[in-house]
Amino acid sequence: MKHSLFVFLFLTSLILSAQQQDKVDFIQGKVDINIDPKVETITGSVTYKLKVLQKVDTVFLDAQNINLKEVKLNNKKVKTTNNGKKIVVYKRFKANKTYTLDITYTANPKQTVYFLGWKDDLLGNEQVWTQGQGKYTSHWLPSFDDMTEKVEYDLDISFDKTYEVIANGTLVATKEQDGLKKWSFNMDNPMSSYLLAFAIGDYHKAEVKSNTGIPIGLYFYPSDSAMVEPTYRFTTAIFDFLEKEIGVAYPWQNYMQVPVRDFLYSGMENTGTTIFSDSYVMDTIAFKDRSYVNVNAHEMAHQWFGNLVTEVDGNSHWLHEGFATYYALLAEKELFGEEYYYWKLYETAIQLKELSNKNMGEALIDPKASSLTFYEKGAWALHILRDQLGEKDFRQGIQGYLKKYGFKNVTIDNFLKEMEGSTGHDLTAFRNRWLVDKVFPLDEAKKILVSESEDLKTFFELQKDMMTSSMDNESVIKKYWENTHSDQLKAKIIKTYFKSLSQDFIREVLRSESVLVRQALATSIVQLPLDLKSEYESLLDDGSYITKEEMLYKLWINYPNEREKYLNRTKGIIGFSNKNIRILWLTLALLTKDYESNSTNEYYSELSGYTSPIYSNEVRQGAFQFLAQLIGFSDNNLLDLVDATQHHSWQFRKYARSLLDELLEKKEYRDRIDRLSVKFNKEELRYISNKLISE
Repeated sequence: MKHSLFVFLFLTSLILSAQQQDKVDFIQGKVDINIDPKVETITGSVTYKLKVLQKVDTVFLDAQNINLKEVKLNNKKVKTTNNGKKIVVYKRFKANKTYTLDITYTANPKQTVYFLGWKDDLLGNEQVWTQGQGKYTSHWLPSFDDMTEKVEYDLDISFDKTYEVIANGTLVATKEQDGLKKWSFNMDNPMSSYLLAFAIGDYHKAEVKSNTGIPIGLYFYPSDSAMVEPTYRFTTAIFDFLEKEIGVAYPWQNYMQVPVRDFLYSGMENTGTTIFSDSYVMDTIAFKDRSYVNVNAHEMAHQWFGNLVTEVDGNSHWLHEGFATYYALLAEKELFGEEYYYWKLYETAIQLKELSNKNMGEALIDPKASSLTFYEKGAWALHILRDQLGEKDFRQGIQGYLKKYGFKNVTIDNFLKEMEGSTGHDLTAFRNRWLVDKVFPLDEAKKILVSESEDLKTFFELQKDMMTSSMDNESVIKKYWENTHSDQLKAKIIKTYFKSLSQDFIREVLRSESVLVRQALATSIVQLPLDLKSEYESLLDDGSYITKEEMLYKLWINYPNEREKYLNRTKGIIGFSNKNIRILWLTLALLTKDYESNSTNEYYSELSGYTSPIYSNEVRQGAFQFLAQLIGFSDNNLLDLVDATQHHSWQFRKYARSLLDELLEKKEYRDRIDRLSVKFNKEELRYISNKLISE
């Protein structure tokens, strides 16, 4: 009976919250928190200023497993309930009156706030950071999971003064008290709660300014000072381009970018404070292979599309991700040229068509659509819309849309109506074709690409000639190859038609100075002929970590008598932040007979050590893969693998659990893991016990 009553009251509260919360406007939230990373708790308070638009008798806030200490309304205690998901404040609220709501609380968040490096012996790797989108800020702050409630937040954060604290807004004051330091941040404009964020760690900062005077803070680890320029290359150029292209001034006071370890995604566009994966912190060589430019531009574009103007709900998610993807592509077009832009559109068109061919195509109005649909099909839809409306009308419509709905919430229909009203175009056919239809129209997309891209026009003609010409394949390829100066087109030809290329043709390609063209060859070749041995060896010296990794492995496989030479030539190379080349090198060194036998234990210790939680999940996964496939696991590796099954990153956690399942199928590993169970923590033991029982 009590259980049934609780369910009834809970469901009633949900219905009432939907009906009544639009009668209340939360205007401002002043947050004051103290973070204790060693016990992973947040203690603090929030003071909300709210205006009642129509009389109501309850006000709701989302609060996931938050413990309330005290709740006051206008400085007086007020009746409150807390069911572990929502806080309900009971009062006869009068229309057109402003109230102050004070909440004092503690939180022990199991998600949304992540504490890294506080339980190991390595100094300087400690971090605390947030991820609100999809995880809900209400896990650490009584707030609003509904994106339509926009609040102007000001954050005060108390923490150990030896670290740097970064949060939304302008840092207006710092104060040391009780052995801690308090950072005070001020925001000028309202935002949805999921965009509230902070990051804490050992950081230095470089600062630049946009053409319009917006301060841009570029944070980095003290050991990464040499990587600041290549990591943040083109940041001000992107910012200035977006302001000019969008035609609406940047809507926030400042902009900061903060790398963190083991982030859940590539980046997150918190208001004025992008947090991104430190795997994008890179040197000048890595920049050529996988730069931060696209992620940088994508998260920056969200400051307008998502943060300034926010979707009402997931049905309009295109207005966030499709727009950010599209404007990031436009920024890359500005930096790297038109053909770069069109090649990226073509590659995503192929992916989207493959999805359609599997009967897995999705509509952009589907809130459950995949990232590929929201991001890439979303960008395509905007490219088409711009083509249909024309440059001038498209920009005019976008500006009108942002100005009308700034600091508000919108639906796709709101956007289309604004574009129609601003330009005089009927967008019914566009909506049906690009937003509602699940099938990606590749033929239509290719016609547009042919009309706009010389590279793709040439490539499609080559494809046709390869099927219809009476000449042999290589002769057809040569005809097109000799008539283009495009490295992107040449790289695509190599990847598509490598099997049709003779050794003489490949020899000519290897004389190219283009890193991109040579990389295409390195990734396409499998067997290396003796006649081209020296030419392929030259690829080890290319300014590309992808090329170096590919060729170290392929040369080692194809020329076993030369393995020592290749290992010596690449001995000191680390590669990307995931240590891709170093981990491969250590594995090959251990597998090469008699190679530096006095150092075998040292090399094994280094490779085996990379599975430790002190390293990023990318480094750990690389080490796990090579050890699992070729060398085997020590007890410490098994403990590290079990640790990884509880990791906060779902991708890495999924990988670790899958690998563990494979090991548990082997009696030797099953017995060893069983013996090691005395060293597991509570969560690990629960997970492994269930596995061992189920097996």
